[in-house]
Amino acid sequence: MSNEQLVVSYRDALKSGKDKDWARILKDEIEKRGLKPFKNR
Repeated sequence: MSNEQLVVSYRDALKSGKDKDWARILKDEIEKRGLKPFKNR
């Protein structure tokens, strides 16, 4: 999964709020890659 796809998937998972395990997995991968999923964080 590309970095862009990873961030978009994470944002969608947070918005839906249904699949918290998937959001956590995506967040771990984002942190591992050193990405910032939101501009103002």
